[in-house]
Amino acid sequence: MDKIEKLLRKISQKSREQLLLVISKLLSGQKTGLNIKKLKGTDFFRLRSGRFRIIFHYEDNSKEIIIDSIKLRDENTYK
Repeated sequence: MDKIEKLLRKISQKSREQLLLVISKLLSGQKTGLNIKKLKGTDFFRLRSGRFRIIFHYEDNSKEIIIDSIKLRDENTYK
């Protein structure tokens, strides 16, 4: 079981639904209304959704989005 699945099992149903809605918007290319910023010094981006942070990047030759991690916001989120 990977870390994303484990996180989704731990959080409440309401938070899970909200998070999955935001992820589906991101993967479908609908970026309006999403809080996305590029992380300094890297090729990674972060999407903020409430207390969750989704770290992702774009595949080199395509516009395909790869989600690297989903974490609760704390001081170690971006390390």
